[in-house]
Amino acid sequence: MPSKKNATPANPAPATEELEGPPPPEPVSPVQVLYCAVCSFPPEYCEFGSSLTRCKEWLKENYPDLYDKYYSENALTAKVGTLSLEAQTKLEKDTAKKEAKAEAKADAALKKKLASQITIKRIERNKRKHVTAIHGLDAFGVDLKKASKQFASKFATGSSVTKNLQGQDEVVVQGDVSDEIVDMIEAGVGVLKGIPVDNVEIVEEKKKKGGD
Repeated sequence: MPSKKNATPANPAPATEELEGPPPPEPVSPVQVLYCAVCSFPPEYCEFGSSLTRCKEWLKENYPDLYDKYYSENALTAKVGTLSLEAQTKLEKDTAKKEAKAEAKADAALKKKLASQITIKRIERNKRKHVTAIHGLDAFGVDLKKASKQFASKFATGSSVTKNLQGQDEVVVQGDVSDEIVDMIEAGVGVLKGIPVDNVEIVEEKKKKGGD
C-alpha cells in the first residue's frame, strides 16, 4: 500500500494568478494662471476692474498674443456683436466712469500721503530717561504693530503701539532713538519703505519741572 506521505494529487491546483489592477493615472500638470500686474485679475476679467485702459497697455506690451485674443478688432466685434447700440454705448460709458473714479481715488491717496507728516517725538522721562514716539506712519500704509516689532528688534528695547493724548495710535520706543529712526526711514528699511524723508519732523518734548 503506497505511503500517503509520498502520494501526489492527481490534478494539482493551478498556481494562483496575480490580479493586475488598472494602471495608475498619469500625473496632471498644474494649471498655470496668468494674472494682470495692474489689477491682479486674470486678463480675461480685467474689464470688470477699474483700470481697463492700463490693463490693456500692460497686456499688449507683455503678452501681445493674449491682447489680440481679447482686444483685437475681431475679438471686440465678436464680443459686442450681439449687443444693441444702446448697450454698447452704456458699456463704454460705465468703463470710462469706473476708470475715472479709480484714478481720482489714487490721486487723492497720493495727495494725502504727500501732505501727511510723520512726527518723531523725543520725550524726556524721569532720571534722564527718554522714549521716542512716532506718529503718522499709518498715513503711509505702515502696519504699526509690524513697525513696533521692527523697532524692538533693531534697538533691542521695548516698543509698543499706544494712543496719544489726541486718541491717535502711535509707536512708542524706549530710549532716544529718534535720529536712528530717521535714518531707517531714509534707507527704507523693512516696513518703512516708500516714506519720503522730507515728511519727517523731529520734535523734542522736555519734562516739565516739578512734574512727575
